[in-house]
Amino acid sequence: MMQQPSPSRSKTLIRRHSLLVRVTHWVNALCFAVLLMSGLQIFNAHPRLYVGLYGADHEQPVFEIGNRQQQGFVRLGSLQLNTTGVLGVSKLEGTLTARAFPGWLTLPSWQDLGAGRHWHFFFAWLLLFNGVIYLLHGFWHRHFRRDLLPDRQQLGARHLWQEICDHARLRFARGEAARRYNALQKLSYLLVIFILLPLMLLSGLTLSPALDAALPFLPDLFGGRPTARTVHFVTATLLVLFVLVHVVMVLVSGLFNNLRSMITGRYAIDKEDTPS
Repeated sequence: MMQQPSPSRSKTLIRRHSLLVRVTHWVNALCFAVLLMSGLQIFNAHPRLYVGLYGADHEQPVFEIGNRQQQGFVRLGSLQLNTTGVLGVSKLEGTLTARAFPGWLTLPSWQDLGAGRHWHFFFAWLLLFNGVIYLLHGFWHRHFRRDLLPDRQQLGARHLWQEICDHARLRFARGEAARRYNALQKLSYLLVIFILLPLMLLSGLTLSPALDAALPFLPDLFGGRPTARTVHFVTATLLVLFVLVHVVMVLVSGLFNNLRSMITGRYAIDKEDTPS
């Protein structure tokens, strides 16, 4: 009995990302890095978060990074963790220094609130303008509807659960299925683009006294500037978690292929060819 020939796999390059999507992606990456480090510099000036109209030293914070007798701690509500050496108290040039976040995570590395604010505001506006360009392009070319809007089948509970299991086992789409985003990618991108990023930017704008004077309704949207600062910190933290998961997925699903697609726009997929 003649054995059936097994299919051989070859690679074919497809166009995955337009030039504008690639440029705005890398601008976003730069902005996120600078905003994170400068934001931690600003947070270090008053490392406490409040909910309500007022927030000062005599108020009870909902979150705090502090130190007491050279012991660093992080407190969330009634839960407190000892974080000496990392948060609250960290080493700077071999000596313990009382700082919420260590110098290697902040921009600049030394304590300088003014410089941190300058870096933060400049790249916040750059992120905003970059985001507006991306949104206009996405709507004009139907990128969101065509590439990011999940269909009914993808939103099914069984399908979503299968994708979660596949991701947990590091099983990723191959062949023709890799031409499009899966449901988890689509939902996470939509959440970031249309909820987390606008909320982070709006809460950040609320923290500007000049904008509060020009748009006095901004603090009322969040129930006070202290609450807006807390929302800003929480959304920024969620975005950092998203970026970390995104980077891990890029690494485990094919670093070179993913980088090439975001630099040249070309993405390689497997194409099965059955020999005659």
